[in-house]
Amino acid sequence: MNERWKRILIKPNQSIRHALEVIEQESLRIAIVIGQQNELFGVVTDGDIRRGLISGLALTDPVSKVMNSSPVTASNTVTRKEAIKLMESKGLLAIPLLNQGKVVGLETLQRSGSGRSYENPVFLMAGGFGTRLRPLTDNCPKPLLKVGDKPILEIVLNSFIRTGFKNFYISTHYLPDMIREYFGDGSKWKVNIHYVHENNPLGTGGALGLLPDDIEPLPLIMMNGDVLTNVDFEKVLEFHNQYQPFATMCVRDYEYQVPFGVIQGEEHKVVQMKEKPVEHYFINAGIYVVSPELRQQVKTDTYLDMPTLLEKVIAKNNDVVMYPLREYWLDIGRIEDYKRAQLDIINLDL
Repeated sequence: MNERWKRILIKPNQSIRHALEVIEQESLRIAIVIGQQNELFGVVTDGDIRRGLISGLALTDPVSKVMNSSPVTASNTVTRKEAIKLMESKGLLAIPLLNQGKVVGLETLQRSGSGRSYENPVFLMAGGFGTRLRPLTDNCPKPLLKVGDKPILEIVLNSFIRTGFKNFYISTHYLPDMIREYFGDGSKWKVNIHYVHENNPLGTGGALGLLPDDIEPLPLIMMNGDVLTNVDFEKVLEFHNQYQPFATMCVRDYEYQVPFGVIQGEEHKVVQMKEKPVEHYFINAGIYVVSPELRQQVKTDTYLDMPTLLEKVIAKNNDVVMYPLREYWLDIGRIEDYKRAQLDIINLDL
């Protein structure tokens, strides 16, 4: 490949923030950590950084704290065909090429400009009443409300299409004919769109039970049809495939400042005081990746929301992992959110 790989070389004492900027700017999905003589110290990916943030690291910490110090590598003498076989067997998109322990190149699964295509089904939830957006939703389903010049659901659809997804299922309930009429079978976007209809609201988890039996037995991405985001769904799927859990939940960091002084005590003794502390929580972002095993456990025509379904999975000691979103994310649930979306769409690549 060309010399572009040299722009993803970083030093172990540089910050996680710097590594993140390099990964995003160069779009090679990886940064390579090297020493003074180009010797390989490790590699860092978007997933490594997200795991570090979950564990409490800060963006100012050195990248050495999140890098993989034992990455898969290949000799610079391997053929591209051999490199592709290695990457596919390990589920990797890129590997450093070494000569006597020193980094001399990078091989990627894709050549620049080539697009990947995913058979994984995408399930978009579009059946809600949009009660908090009335009167806008009195005669229009919320997914068809326009942000900029396109309906919310079309923006969501396009974000998946750009990534390479082509098999879509849309769950409807409120004003379903309007949604079907607008999106049709997906031929307008050169994708496949199928519909499942909830005669009665079934919740995000219960709607899984309406999917056909012949759906591809691959991890399925679920998303609420009223969420505006520029998250890279390919990265979300990669993260899920790496851990092979029953489900992956995308989460968003939520910051809350307590408006009072918080006191900690032991019996009658004050041991610590914090004035208006800032608390951090992870909140549900309404985007999931669901394994075929979990999807098949959902019964038909049974109300079930996703948090309840995932709580049952966790109670059985099955893995549910979380993928923290750093990207733009907005749940368009209220009039205020809808107005904000109209402003945000101008400045975002959506």
